[in-house]
Amino acid sequence: MRTGAEYLTALKDAREIYLDGERVADVTDHPAFAPIAATMAELFDLAADPANKMTSHAPETGAEANLVFTIPRSRDDLAARRHAIETWARHTHGWVGRSPDHVGSFLAAFASSPESFTTERRDLSASVTGYHRRLLEEDLYVSYAIIPPQVSRATTAHAWEGDFIQAGVVEERPDGIVVRGAQMLATGAAVADEIFISCIKPLTADDRDFAVGFTVPVSADGLKLYCRRPYATTGSPYDYPLSTRYDETDALVVLDDVFVPWERVFVDRDVDGLRRQFFTTGAHVLGNWQAQIRFTVKLRFIAGLAGKIADVNGVGRIPGVQEKLGELAGLASLVESAVLAAEYRAAPDGNGMWRPDARAVYGAMGLQAELYPRVLAILRDLAGGGVLQLPSSVADLHNPAIRADIDRYVQSPGVEAVQRVKLFKLVWDAIGSEFAGRHHQYEMFYAGAPFVAKGYAYRNFGYDQAIADVDAFLAGYTDTGKTGTGTSAA
Repeated sequence: MRTGAEYLTALKDAREIYLDGERVADVTDHPAFAPIAATMAELFDLAADPANKMTSHAPETGAEANLVFTIPRSRDDLAARRHAIETWARHTHGWVGRSPDHVGSFLAAFASSPESFTTERRDLSASVTGYHRRLLEEDLYVSYAIIPPQVSRATTAHAWEGDFIQAGVVEERPDGIVVRGAQMLATGAAVADEIFISCIKPLTADDRDFAVGFTVPVSADGLKLYCRRPYATTGSPYDYPLSTRYDETDALVVLDDVFVPWERVFVDRDVDGLRRQFFTTGAHVLGNWQAQIRFTVKLRFIAGLAGKIADVNGVGRIPGVQEKLGELAGLASLVESAVLAAEYRAAPDGNGMWRPDARAVYGAMGLQAELYPRVLAILRDLAGGGVLQLPSSVADLHNPAIRADIDRYVQSPGVEAVQRVKLFKLVWDAIGSEFAGRHHQYEMFYAGAPFVAKGYAYRNFGYDQAIADVDAFLAGYTDTGKTGTGTSAA
């Protein structure tokens, strides 16, 4: 188990990251990246502390490893995994969406099903299991970029003007492949150790060159990251307490003829192999269970913000306010219940990996794009103008000529101005800042477009049985008034 300090030291490499037209020399001390790097380091320190019970014996290595990277082989393993994921999520209050346990869950599931990476053309199973051993031994933070650039959403890569806009194989060598092109959306990649590059968007047979899955160090020759505008530099931690801690940054990954050795390649120009790696292995449901655990923690935090506003404003006993808080509690509890139901209904697959119940996971995920905006709307309603009538910055509080007026006019009974302002600055960072806007968009499109997210829920609900129950009931009576048992076909 590596420490946070060891993780930060590993980031001091030759990675090629660009921001505001300039190359970033060192992400660990750059104001845009140092805060999230420090947060990630704290996560590694939490995992390394035995008191947090985040380690488990890994049979692949014969040593202790981070639980979030291990393969769950029993119901108890799943429960322990949830505890570990919650430990990290509680530290960030759910505001870090791509912490190392997300892609780590995918990689664990990959390794549980090595046969899914074997074809008549090439056997890459050893690459998958070997990389998972590295993950366990080195405690790596792996980000991913699995979405093509939005050149055209109506066609796939083979039909785009220009060669290799989407990342694809331009050359095969005896010892590996050479990849050219770009992929998005690499959240957290600037402070990750490595990136998993693949494509979750369905491809056609004509897109064979782009049907790849591989890992690459962020510092690899020819790999460049172009980051969006950072929010960590927006202001002080008092004025932007979430932005200045948890802005992961998102990046476009450009691969300029990057060489990838075979031991890092999981899928090699295999359209069907793309689907197998995500769905046959169980990686998609295990990784998204992690995401819903994190989302549950975030919703509880937002509910806490809403309850705190009601307390500070002295309106907690008003029926209309309790109704709003009750709705928020109901929405948060729905997601939490789905997480627990997925664990309760879990079962081992053919390889012995315990998979969370897909119906529960995808049912919650299918509503995420509608649920999160409603949660924010409730918080906005309760906050009202309180988030707008605030001092411009913490500097106002330190100016004696201003402070007396703030203390007199921006306070609540029993709550001094500095504490009231602090609360509402936090609320604004959750609902109105650029950081908040990014999270709004992120949660709405976490699983892709709405038809994609709801498609997962539709396919995993079990409509055949539900329709069979209706058919059985319909068969139980006739137009002549005769009735039968009306029993289920189950």
